[in-house]
Amino acid sequence: MRSKHSVATGTEPATIAPLTGLRRGALAGYRWALLAFLLAGVTQIFLAGLGAFRLQDQGLGAAGDSAFAPHRALGFSMGAIALLILVLAVIARPGARAIAGSAVLVLLTSLVQSLLAGLGEDHAVYGALHALDGLLILGVAGYLYARARRQRI
Repeated sequence: MRSKHSVATGTEPATIAPLTGLRRGALAGYRWALLAFLLAGVTQIFLAGLGAFRLQDQGLGAAGDSAFAPHRALGFSMGAIALLILVLAVIARPGARAIAGSAVLVLLTSLVQSLLAGLGEDHAVYGALHALDGLLILGVAGYLYARARRQRI
């Protein structure tokens, strides 16, 4: 006989701890933070395109720094949101995959994106990888959000 807090995974049931007030609030915050992160990611794509076409209109040079300044600032903000997502995931305990995915999100947004953007200034292939990493980041965040939506509060 299973308790009302058990979930069948494969052939063996796994017991999940009941949601306390703190965990329930953290799970709700986790969901909202993931949604905010995804919306910021869509905005990032817009800002990258805006920066690229602004450069084309103005020519290369010092305009490059100002053309991508909003994209860069939002990117750093997304790194902070990713860290908040990880903290909320640890408190909410939505599962090992969600916590690991949140940690990957922090690494990809905070470390890998900055590294690729810096290297992309000298080698275009790293700039292209920066864009692909951005899509990977949105994919991970989308996966985490979809999983979080399935959990009961």
